[in-house]
Amino acid sequence: MKPMKREISLLVVMCMLFSLLITSTASAAQSTSTTYMLLYVDKTEAFINGKQIVLESPATIIKDKMFVPAKALGDAMGLKVEWNDVTRQIEMTTPGFNIVLDSDRKSVWINGVLNPFDSVAAISKEGKLLIKLTWLADYMGARYTYNDELRRVEIIHTKTPTGIYIPNTGNSNPVAKFNFAKPTYKLGEPIKYVDLSYDPDSEGLVKYEWKGNESVFFSPGTYPITLTVWDAHGNKSETYLRNLTIEDKVYLSEIEYPIYMKPVGSFIKTDWSTLWGNFWNLPQLPKQVTTDSSRKLLVSDSPEEFTEKGILYQDKVNGKGRLYADHINGTKEKVTLAILAKNTTNKPVTIKTTNKGEVWPSVYANLIGNEASVDFLMNDPRSDSMEVPANQTFIYSQMPEFYPGQGVNLFYDVETNGEIEFSFVATSQLSQTTLSQLPLLPFTGHVRGTFPVSEVKWNIDASSFTKPNRLIIGDGTTDPFQPGYDPMRKQNVLNEGNYGVVYKIHADKPRKMAIMLLAYGGVFKGPIKINGEISLIPQSGVITAFDGMQILARTTGEEAALDIEFTPPAGSAFPIDLIFFPLDDK
Repeated sequence: MKPMKREISLLVVMCMLFSLLITSTASAAQSTSTTYMLLYVDKTEAFINGKQIVLESPATIIKDKMFVPAKALGDAMGLKVEWNDVTRQIEMTTPGFNIVLDSDRKSVWINGVLNPFDSVAAISKEGKLLIKLTWLADYMGARYTYNDELRRVEIIHTKTPTGIYIPNTGNSNPVAKFNFAKPTYKLGEPIKYVDLSYDPDSEGLVKYEWKGNESVFFSPGTYPITLTVWDAHGNKSETYLRNLTIEDKVYLSEIEYPIYMKPVGSFIKTDWSTLWGNFWNLPQLPKQVTTDSSRKLLVSDSPEEFTEKGILYQDKVNGKGRLYADHINGTKEKVTLAILAKNTTNKPVTIKTTNKGEVWPSVYANLIGNEASVDFLMNDPRSDSMEVPANQTFIYSQMPEFYPGQGVNLFYDVETNGEIEFSFVATSQLSQTTLSQLPLLPFTGHVRGTFPVSEVKWNIDASSFTKPNRLIIGDGTTDPFQPGYDPMRKQNVLNEGNYGVVYKIHADKPRKMAIMLLAYGGVFKGPIKINGEISLIPQSGVITAFDGMQILARTTGEEAALDIEFTPPAGSAFPIDLIFFPLDDK
């Protein structure tokens, strides 16, 4: 069966479970009652104001339109629906309308005007009259919606009092009115406000003024909530008051509430004492670690800020390699950063580029690290290739000129079918003799070297934990820094921060949970890829632990797997935490 068209999702979004009474604070208050009805598609069980009844015929969908039992609705809403034995017709009386339905002649008369029967009515399998909801509710003055997930029709019918007429204006004051979806709420439970305000002149309401209508409360008690409305003529309603009761029972704590309720990408503010007690002592999810040594990683990050032109780093690749550079122009002139490919063999060598991440020069270190990482994690298919003749040096990559104080960051995944010496150079002119003319620049800190591991894989168990857990990235202990060798210094080195390394975190059948990031090592800005979707942390600017945690994603518990891909962005500080917070069905 096709899902019902959205034509019946109109004004009302939630329910009322009991009759409404206007409180005594409204000076012109009049009693009014509201009927709330729940009908389930193809089920005879229904509810009227919270009491279960059994229908002679259920609501049903016919040709994508919702049809409901006319008699049941009429009785529930106090409208006349009668069978005339003499004329064999059904007579319905609603405010302002007299409706006659004749199933034998397939006709409908509304105030004496003939209408096609099939456009508004049908006969159920039980032989009972069904009426199209969108048609009948208009004549009954009801408001309604359809819950596609629950296959449920929710109908609200209010016998509203007449508005207060304003002399010599031909206009009336609007009426403010609302209800809560539930009689009482628990601590930390989202409050649902049901707006029932109206304008007797049907000119619409243009302004609402709420007071006290918080989305959630964390202290028990009774809270006054008021509403005032204005119509298009500027006429103001009486202020309407209802008291909201908050029970001394916990639905969600103040820490849990934003984790459950805030949208993905939001921050969860918290103080340091809360952070320390609740998150910094969290256990780590068990993980099985494997490394991929099929692609060596060349890292050029020293001197990170070079003050003279020269060769920043140099090493050889024969097979798969990743070229990574992060540098700042510390000279007093424009220079370019280039990677030169020298074929030291006696036959041509082909270089294929399978992935890359680049960024235009900028003075913002966090920005260039973020943008290059985004570009690399996108992993757009590439098939670039170049052939370097025997004993020749070609320019593999050349970045635009950048001014003093600007920086660049780049990644390249390459595959060669022979030995190529790659040189990272800072220069103002490039030629075949560039390498012989430039000095080797000294190491001044940061990271420089060649590392056998460019990819780390963590298989984690995220299916059965019941309390918050975390994974630490970049602390050098639980996540060791990868060892390597710097041939320019001829010494063993560590890739502190594991820059240029790609983390691939995988979990089978993850439970329902929220995934958050806490950047407690310092300033952070970078992307993370979760089940193929890249999220920016943060969307703009940078974050620190003082900004709180950012919600990265939520799982439903129905996913077959969870895959997280990450590479440490240049310019950001480590360690960081990925926090996995289990969610209950609320």
